[in-house]
Amino acid sequence: MTVYFIGAGPGDPELLTKKAERVIGECPVCLYAGSLVPAEVVACAPQGARVMDTAAMTLDDTHAEIVAAHARGEDVARVHSGDPSLYGAIAEQIRRLRVDGIGYEIIPGVPAYAAAAAALGQELTVPEVAQSIILTRVSMKSTSMPEHETLENFARTGATLAIHLGVRNLREIVRVLSPHYGAACPVVVAYRVGWPDQMFIRGTLADIHGKVRDEKITRTALIMVGPVLGEVRDFKDSALYDPKMPHVLRPKVAKG
Repeated sequence: MTVYFIGAGPGDPELLTKKAERVIGECPVCLYAGSLVPAEVVACAPQGARVMDTAAMTLDDTHAEIVAAHARGEDVARVHSGDPSLYGAIAEQIRRLRVDGIGYEIIPGVPAYAAAAAALGQELTVPEVAQSIILTRVSMKSTSMPEHETLENFARTGATLAIHLGVRNLREIVRVLSPHYGAACPVVVAYRVGWPDQMFIRGTLADIHGKVRDEKITRTALIMVGPVLGEVRDFKDSALYDPKMPHVLRPKVAKG
């Protein structure tokens, strides 16, 4: 018996990997985070499968379902939004599985920041503009952040930020980031990426709080901050395809 932690992607059922869809379709038990994963994503579960929305369940509740499935010799599809490695709360589940000697496997999914970039139609690592992305979150009522993982420290790098679980604290985020990025720095707030009602609010650190407040967005949003999110046109081509830059798969240097 195996528990499969499956990344469902940001919401669009078509962003499921082929492996994720196959495994969901084979498991007699499917536990999915219904507040973040549409029911359509797990519609491929086999007929007669025990499919449960875990939004109102505790860790004890979900683990009890897994233990019961283990006793029956049934595999479990544990479906999370995005990619399970990012804020998936799977570490505490894995800890319990190890104690009980229950095997598990992780199947990655499309993370929200990647789906947002695709929907926006842009690359996040543009030469000489941005080459780093920091995935982070802010401390609110949820788990506190490690001492050195602060927005101030990340902002000093000037890297593109993808801030999860922080839209309710947007005013404070703007206050902290503005001295480092400048009031004119582009910001995108991506709401319910991959869902039918997805929305992208573009602005700057100077005006994004007001725009988000006007839309009454208070949850399920990713905040992305950095110069690369603006209308960047004047940048150097990547050396990857430069005919004057040989590499192991293109050893000859173009003449001229």
